[in-house]
Amino acid sequence: MRLGCCCFGGAALHSLKLAALPSLSPPSRFALAPVTPALFRSPRAPLRFSPVARALSSAPAAQPAASTSSKVATKTNSDDQLAKTQWNASIDFKWIRDNKDAVAANIRNRNSNADLELVLELYAKMLEIQKEVERLRGERNVVANKMKGKLEPSERQKLIEEGKNLKEGLVTLEEDLLKLTDELQQEAQCIPNMTHPDVPIGDEDCSTIRTTVGSPREFSFPIKDHLQLGKELDLFDFDAAAKVSGSKFYYLKNEAVMLEMALTNWTVFEVVKRGFTPLTTPEIVRSSVVEKCGFQPRGENTQVYSVEGSDQCLIGTAEIPVGGIHMDSILADSQLPLKYVASSHCFRTEAGAAGAATRGLYRVHQFSKVEMFVLCRPEESDSYHEELIRIEEELFSSLGLHFKTLDMATADLGAPAYRKFDVEAWMPGLGRYGEISSASNCTDYQSRRLGIRYRPSEPPSSTPKKGKGNVPTQFVHTLNATACAIPRMIVCILENYQQEDGSIVIPEPLRPFMGGLERITPKSH
Repeated sequence: MRLGCCCFGGAALHSLKLAALPSLSPPSRFALAPVTPALFRSPRAPLRFSPVARALSSAPAAQPAASTSSKVATKTNSDDQLAKTQWNASIDFKWIRDNKDAVAANIRNRNSNADLELVLELYAKMLEIQKEVERLRGERNVVANKMKGKLEPSERQKLIEEGKNLKEGLVTLEEDLLKLTDELQQEAQCIPNMTHPDVPIGDEDCSTIRTTVGSPREFSFPIKDHLQLGKELDLFDFDAAAKVSGSKFYYLKNEAVMLEMALTNWTVFEVVKRGFTPLTTPEIVRSSVVEKCGFQPRGENTQVYSVEGSDQCLIGTAEIPVGGIHMDSILADSQLPLKYVASSHCFRTEAGAAGAATRGLYRVHQFSKVEMFVLCRPEESDSYHEELIRIEEELFSSLGLHFKTLDMATADLGAPAYRKFDVEAWMPGLGRYGEISSASNCTDYQSRRLGIRYRPSEPPSSTPKKGKGNVPTQFVHTLNATACAIPRMIVCILENYQQEDGSIVIPEPLRPFMGGLERITPKSH
C-alpha cells in the first residue's frame, strides 16, 4: 500500500501533541517448527542506467552537509525553534548532466515538478566556484611557502597583506559554495527515480494488467458491504472511535480482533518460511529517516503525522524503520541479500481522501500491516521484485481471493520507485476492485540517502585490482512490498466469504491461527 511521496515546500504540519521520545546486528539463524500460533505485535533494459537511481530525494535538505547522509548539520528552525537534523543525499550530479535528455523525459513522464534546468545551472555554478576556491587555496599555499624563507621586512609585509586578502576571498567564496550546495540539494532532491523501460507511460488508467487470478464469486442472495456485515456481527465500532479519536478511526471487536491477529501471524509465518527475518519496528522515527526513504513529513498534503515539539514522526509504513536499520553502514558482500518481514502499526493523515470509496475500513488513519523489505546487489533487484510480487500473489491466492496484478504507469509511481506492481482485489460489497498491496523496486534511490553501501567480494571487471581492501563500495538496491494490509484484507474476507444466513466463513489457512474457528456467526445464533 503506497504512502504519498513528492517534493515538499509547505509549512503546514499534522502535529500530534505527544511527549517527545529519546531517540540491529545481523539476526541469528533460527529454524521454524510447527507451533501454536503466537501473537506478533500488532529504471530501461538496453538503456539500463547503472545504477539507475542516482539518489534523488523528494524531501529537500535545508542546510549543506557532507556528500554522504551520515554527515549532518544542526539548525534551529525559526518557526518552531526545534533543532532539525539536516542531511545531503549522495547525488551523482555528473550522471544527471551527462544523461540530461533521459532525466528530462523521465520527469515529464512522471508528472514531476522537478526543475532539471535549474539543477544543471546550479551544478555548473558550483563547479565554477569550486575551481575558484581551489585556485585561491593554491595561491595561498604559494604565499605561505614564500613566507618560510628569509625576506626583507617590506616584502614580508607585502606577502602578509596578500595572504590576508586571499583568506578573506576564500571565506566569502566558501560561504557562497555552502549556500549554493544547499540550494542544489533542495532542487535535485525533487527529481524522481529513473523508470524501468517496461513501465507504461501515462496516468494511472494507462497501467497494464500482468495477471488475473480467479473470478468474482457469484451470489444467490443480496450482498452486503463490510460495514453492514460488521455491524450485524458486532465486529467493529466506528461511532465510538469517532467520539474518542475522530473520523477514520475504529474499534475492532470480538472475532474481528482474532481475525487481525490471525492475518498478522499467518502472514509473518508464511513469509518467514520463504527466508525472511521477522521484525517488529519502532513506530516513531526521526523526520530525516522519513525524508531519506522518499516521503514528505511536512507540507499541506503530507500523509505523515509529526510529533509536536520534536523532530519525530509516526510511521506510515514499516518500510521506513526497516530501511533505516542499516543506515550509514557498509555491508559485506556475503551479507546480501537481507530480507525482512516486519509487523507494525501504521499512521496516515489520508489528506485529501474523501467519498464513498474510502468509507469503513478501506481508508483509515491507523492500521496494522505486514511489510516485506529487501536489500540486495544492484544486478539482483529485478529478480527480487518478481519474487516479492510472487509471494504476494501466493498469499492472496491461498486465501481464495479474486485479484489482478498491475504494472503501474509512470504518473502513479512515487518518487523512489523504479517500478511498482499493485494488487487489486475484488470487493463485492463495495462493487469494485480495491488496492490491497503493492511491490516496489526502488533501486539505489533510498540507499543513496540512507547511506547504505556494500563492498563487493570482487571488483567490477572494469576496475583494476588493487587488493581486497581497496574494492570500491556500491550502493545496495532496496525493495518493499506489502504482504498484508490488515483492514483491507478484513474487507475482502468479510465481503467475499459472506453467507446467506449472515455468517462469514473463515478461509482455511487462517483457522489454525483462530483457535480452529471456522465461521463467524450472528450473536443471536
